[in-house]
Formats: sequence, C-alpha cells, structure tokens
Amino acid sequence: MRKPNPPATINELMQRVNDIAGITLGELAAQYQFKTPEHLLREKGWPGQLLEYVLGASAGSKPVPDFELLGIELKSLPIGYNGKPLETTYVSVVPLTNLTGITWINSSVKKKLNHVLWLPVLAEKELQPTERTIGTGFLWQPTKDQEALLKRDWEEQIELIALGDIEKISGHLGEVLQIRPKAANNKATTNAIGPNGKIIKTLPRGFYLKTHFTHSILSQEFMS
Repeated sequence: MRKPNPPATINELMQRVNDIAGITLGELAAQYQFKTPEHLLREKGWPGQLLEYVLGASAGSKPVPDFELLGIELKSLPIGYNGKPLETTYVSVVPLTNLTGITWINSSVKKKLNHVLWLPVLAEKELQPTERTIGTGFLWQPTKDQEALLKRDWEEQIELIALGDIEKISGHLGEVLQIRPKAANNKATTNAIGPNGKIIKTLPRGFYLKTHFTHSILSQEFMS
C-alpha cells in the first residue's frame, strides 16, 4: 500500500484510527510494507513512526502538531494488561536559553497538548514489537483543571531554568509535567542559563507527562 495522504478532516482521521484498532503493529507494518526492526533497543521510536506513517501525519520534525492541517498531535501510549501506562509520555524539548517573552500560551507544551489523538498500544515487556496490539484511539483536549495543572508545573520549572537553577530540576518536580534529560548519551550537551546568568553546558531536557496523569486521561475516556 502506498503512503496515505494527510487526512483532510477529523472524521477521516478517526476512520483510519478505527480501522487499525485491534490489529498488531506487525500486521500493520506488513500491510504497508513498512520496515520492521528485530528489537527496539536501537529503534525505540519505531511504533510511533509506523503509526504516523499509516495515519498520514505530516509534521515530521517540525515543532507543530503531527496532523498540521487539523491541529492534532498524535501520542501513542504503551499500556500494560491492567490498562495503565507503562512509561511517561514525551511532549517537547525544554527551552534552556532565550526565555524572554516565553509564556504558557505560546509554549510548545500548550501547542502540542491543545488537541491530542491518544492511541493506546498493548506493550507488555514480554511482547515483541510486532506482537503489540493497537487499542481504541480517541481525541482529547485538556479540561480547565488539567490545563491549570500543566500550566502551573510548566511555569514553576521554566522559572527555575530562567533563574539559572536548571541543575535543581529533577523528575520529582511537577505534579503532572516533569522535566528529564533527553539525549542519546551524556556527550550531547547544549547551552543553558547557569548561576549568575552565565551560559553553562548541560544535557538537553524534555517535558514528559507523568504516568498517573495519562492514566487519568484514559480513565476519563473509558470509565465515564
């Protein structure tokens, strides 16, 4: 099958999502002749790349939502047999310099989480990547309460970075949104604001949603 065009409407996108529910990533890859890795150690992003390809995501590495025309971000969510997320969810890169004028409203986190297509994937450790089963995808937009939590966590941690206290930030901070190093190895450093406003070298950081928050989103969808 040839690569699908970006969906023109939300209905078209959700039709594609419904069409792949209940099949394995291996079956989906075979259907589209999409290259399959033997294991995910070096190809951790493969499930997401496959789903982006099949659903027609168009953003690539641009800092815009995956379905650019629709303003919708795709997030695949590995879950266990108990229906709980198995890992935190990456949102976006953390800005470590040039923070003047940056606010929650114009932040990459708000843009990415404004409208999300969540796609749960059964991904227990014993399952090979190709054996993982795609669940029922759904659209989500933060409630006022959820956005207030995200905004508070974002502002508290951005303030620490602006004050030169990047090294005080750990995954324990933030009720629903945490900052963690995001680098292939500890040699991949970038500039950040250090003490006294001087530039220091540090690991790149990413914003991640904590698992209890994504679990609450799943519960809100499937238990209500």
